[in-house]
Amino acid sequence: MADAAGRLSKLAEEVLGAPLPVRIRAWDRSEYGPPGAPTLVIRNRRALRRLLFKPGELGLARAWVAGEIDVEGDLYEALDLLSGLVWERGTAAGKPQRAAALRALAKPEIRAAARDLVALAGIPVPPKPPAEEAPKSHGPLHTLRRDKEAISHHYDVGNDFYELVLGPSMVYSCAYWEGPDATLEDAQRDKLDLICRKLGLKEGERLLDVGCGWGSMALHAAREYGVRVVGITLSEEQAAYGRKRVAEAGLADRVEIRVQDYREVHDEPFDAISSIGMAEHVGRARYAEYADDLYALLKPGGRLLNHQIARRPLADEDAYHVDEFIDRYVFPDGELAPVGRTVGQLEDAGFEVRDVEAIREHYALTLRAWVANLEAHWKEAVRLTTPGRARVWRLYMAASALSFERNRIGVNQVLAVRTPDSGASGLPLRAREWRG
Repeated sequence: MADAAGRLSKLAEEVLGAPLPVRIRAWDRSEYGPPGAPTLVIRNRRALRRLLFKPGELGLARAWVAGEIDVEGDLYEALDLLSGLVWERGTAAGKPQRAAALRALAKPEIRAAARDLVALAGIPVPPKPPAEEAPKSHGPLHTLRRDKEAISHHYDVGNDFYELVLGPSMVYSCAYWEGPDATLEDAQRDKLDLICRKLGLKEGERLLDVGCGWGSMALHAAREYGVRVVGITLSEEQAAYGRKRVAEAGLADRVEIRVQDYREVHDEPFDAISSIGMAEHVGRARYAEYADDLYALLKPGGRLLNHQIARRPLADEDAYHVDEFIDRYVFPDGELAPVGRTVGQLEDAGFEVRDVEAIREHYALTLRAWVANLEAHWKEAVRLTTPGRARVWRLYMAASALSFERNRIGVNQVLAVRTPDSGASGLPLRAREWRG
């Protein structure tokens, strides 16, 4: 079993058709690969068995979460080097990687490599998935029950854990960075204030905050703009935390935090609606209903600010599938859509879309700040959750930062109005007056 690292590197080169750009250190202490490059540490042969029984992203994710593989050196550099070879390889015009993998298996040298991998892996028994993996859901997507379960998997992991990662702002969406010297707290405050200005909030108005998280937007809008806010979330832990913050701020007469789905809100009309980082959970099958419901909840002339992550469009949209790692470990049932589809569906519901601002670079900065927070408080984060859960968050946030930087995904603030029959939108003639 000596020189497992060298054998694995050569196997990878056979399969990928290119030299592995990272160094490998195996469980037998052997090392192989370019000096000075980030090192992929394979601590246990169990990681290979995971890849044999679940080739691709999910097998790698399970090994990472279980602590069977790790990275020494710059995690961002390692992920960037590997992404073109592992995650994007074999994908063109929306076609999944599986077809390319099946073609590769037809080659004799690849079959020989696979036999060598089996020999390295040891006992041919599929390892049990890590406890942090969400069970595969069945039945129709995005029912009230299934959405609540998905939200609970991601958000009900402990408010103390999120405090370590997010910092005092407790805002879990893309911040807005005004300059290189801004702190994460500055950037999150500026984001919330920008949204309030885009919505044109005025004292005494009613705001519905859909997916209110831990109440940060509701608190900011009530405190700084004098509005009355209804915040809704499907997370019991978020709601309890938000209500405590509201009480401590002395704003219980202006802010109400509910555990409620947007489909269950019936106390309209609202003067404005904010939906910040929530629509990614709605799903393609329900998005028209989401847009229709928010339109109905607004009074004529009311504004919607929809802040949402977007993916790049595909030549064949039917080929879109959610990354297995994200679906099983991060956001079960989450779906991304191109920004053009989002705008079109809001218009189909009756909205007049007045402004679209792309801020993807801001999300990369935000995610890097969250990763830095997590790494700085690693031992405490592990104690508050589990080692596997902390590893999930570190990997998904670092990989997401790179995805935003490389324009694989983006994030957009879409401002829309329920324009009345008179045509008076209520918006200023000068575009983006909210800039100040």
